[in-house]
Formats: sequence, structure tokens, C-alpha cells
Amino acid sequence: MDVSEQRRDVIGRVARRIPASHDGACLRIAVDGPDGSGKSTFADELAAAVRSLGRTVVRVSLDDFHNLRAVRYRLGRDSPEGFWRDSYDYPRFRGDVLEPFAPDGTRRYRPVAHELANDTMLDPERRTAPPGAVLIVDGIFLHRDEIAGSWDLSVFLDVPFEVTARRMALRDGTNPDPEHPGMRRYVQAQRHYFDACSPWERADIVIDNRDFGAPRIMRPPAASCPPS
Repeated sequence: MDVSEQRRDVIGRVARRIPASHDGACLRIAVDGPDGSGKSTFADELAAAVRSLGRTVVRVSLDDFHNLRAVRYRLGRDSPEGFWRDSYDYPRFRGDVLEPFAPDGTRRYRPVAHELANDTMLDPERRTAPPGAVLIVDGIFLHRDEIAGSWDLSVFLDVPFEVTARRMALRDGTNPDPEHPGMRRYVQAQRHYFDACSPWERADIVIDNRDFGAPRIMRPPAASCPPS
């Protein structure tokens, strides 16, 4: 099996794990993992695989639900605690996305709440998802306590910080060393997340995504062996 075939196989297996819809209820799917683990690409490919099964998909990213800059940096621009506590507007995300897609939800959702480039809050018209739609959300911290119980199926992409830091360096121009002071805000915040929430244990599926072309579905790792 070549790497592209292996990737298609893994994504197809995840797509087929998504539960069936009953009585038109929507399904909520999470793709979690540290910065640079490949969440958005994986979620996009998963969405395509689910559509190929004849299901309707709605794609949302938690990155469109940031808090305003004044809130995100109120503990300092380099604060890991600030990144962990203040990056995202979870009440808005729940009200605009998770609750509308809940089993008794209205299906009337807003896909975005914040424009990061201009640091502007948004209030778009609500859209109406069709009955039985599959919501696929990518983002970091998706297994934190506030929202961990919202998912019908969740994925955690397990990638060591040595790999994610190199990917972020190529994508964002950051330092490729995860222990560099410039990476402290992100790496230490995610270590806090691992300690507080053990997302690889809360996830339904854990995937080793360090080799982008050849991801591997893992059995849930032991609690004593958290991601690097």
C-alpha cells in the first residue's frame, strides 16, 4: 500500500465510523490535535470522504471563533496560560455551532464569529443545515472540559512537538525548535492541555499523523505515555 493509498484508507475508515443519523438528527465530529498536526487538512479530506458516502457535510473551524486580541493577550503575548485560557470564545462557539447541531437543535448556525486578520467580531446571518448533516470541526483543545461531551465522534492527531514545530516554521515562520522561547506560548499551553484533559484518552480515534502521507490509526495509548 503506497502512502497516498494508506492516507485514503485511514480517512475512509474514520468516515465510515461516523454514526448514522436517526430522525434527521445532525452529527458533530471533532478533529483535534496540537498546532501543526494537520487538523484542517485532515478535516477537509474527511469531509470529502463523508460526502462521497452520500452524506451532507458542514465544515467549521474553531479558529474562526477566536476572542478579540485584547482578551487573548490580557495575560501577556507570551503567556502559555493566556493561550490556554483565552484564545477562544467557547460560549459563542457553543451557541453558534454546537447547540444548533445538537440532537434537539435548530440547525440554524453561524460558521464564523471573528476575523483574525482585522481582529473584528462578526455576526453573519444564520445558515440552516439540512436534516442529518454531519458537522466536522477542526481545532486545538476540542477535548477540553467545556466542549468534550459535545462530540458524536472525535479524532485526536498525535504528532510530536519536534514535528509540529517544523511544520509551523514552514507555515508561519516560527522557530522550528519546540523548546525555543518563541514557541513557549504554544507548546507549554498544549502541554497544559495534555495534563488537564488527556485528549488521546477522550478521543474515540487516535491517529499517528507524524508522517503526513502515511497516517496510522493507533490503539488508545496508555495513560502513562502521553504525546510528546
